[in-house]
Amino acid sequence: MQAYVDAGLTTFDMADIYGPAEEIFGQFNSQLKSRSSETAAPALQSLTKYVPRPGPMNRKVVEKALQRSMARMQVDSLDCVQFHWWDYGDKRYLDALGHLSDLQQEGVIRELALTNFDTQRLEEITKRGIRISSNQVQYSVIDQRPAAKMEQFCLANDIKLLTYGTLAGGLLSERYLGKAEPNSRAELHTASLSKYKNMIDTWGGWNLFQDLLVTLETVAKKYDCSLASVATRFVLDRPAVGGVIVGCRLGVAGAGQHISDSLRSCSPDLKLTAEDLTTIEAVTRRSRDLMALIGDCGDEYRS
Repeated sequence: MQAYVDAGLTTFDMADIYGPAEEIFGQFNSQLKSRSSETAAPALQSLTKYVPRPGPMNRKVVEKALQRSMARMQVDSLDCVQFHWWDYGDKRYLDALGHLSDLQQEGVIRELALTNFDTQRLEEITKRGIRISSNQVQYSVIDQRPAAKMEQFCLANDIKLLTYGTLAGGLLSERYLGKAEPNSRAELHTASLSKYKNMIDTWGGWNLFQDLLVTLETVAKKYDCSLASVATRFVLDRPAVGGVIVGCRLGVAGAGQHISDSLRSCSPDLKLTAEDLTTIEAVTRRSRDLMALIGDCGDEYRS
């Protein structure tokens, strides 16, 4: 984590259901402040998710959950709370969001956000007068569902998209270029790899995915960067996208490459041209319609 902060990448994405993620951030945040006692510590931004189980959503329940996150993260307030709800049929998500909005007014939360809500529910929440600053959704050169409906609504209502899955768990990289299709548990050794391999299968399959990797690599060579940087820049340039969340596994070798690729993606001299986008679109237009197969953003998490 220190290596990322030293490079200027100071925002960390967590959730109350991501194992010890909040505690890890809290320990790092505390150590950083301790080591920087004589100088100003770098300002960290912490995004965490509130993912409650179905049940009563009164003020006490919501407040207790936020207090738990703050204690684990060792902070006095939360920079951003991204709310997730499993079942749209249970309308108590509106109760929870009402309490979260009140707590925001009281200074407990800086930014009130959502994660994996669809356009219909985002519109419903906004019409209730609840100010949402962002929605975290899957968005990549493969999964472009946000462009179908959500993008337009977000632009009209000053809501940003924070995107994940942009590198398909690492599958959108040179590591898989020209490689045989991975299918075994040993090859898809993380939940993330398995999840995004399934998305590729739904999108168009491994052969089409290889065509996409070749195309991205061709574009990347023009800019002397990795194809991962091109894939990330593709999403960063989309309307309404406020930022891309790139995952990494702490303690696993390769952080330097992650950092280099992330910084390169944001570089002003990596600006995809209309010709680049047309070249990429020539491949993606051959894919299946994920909106028709899966539904709107987040529908893959709901029956």
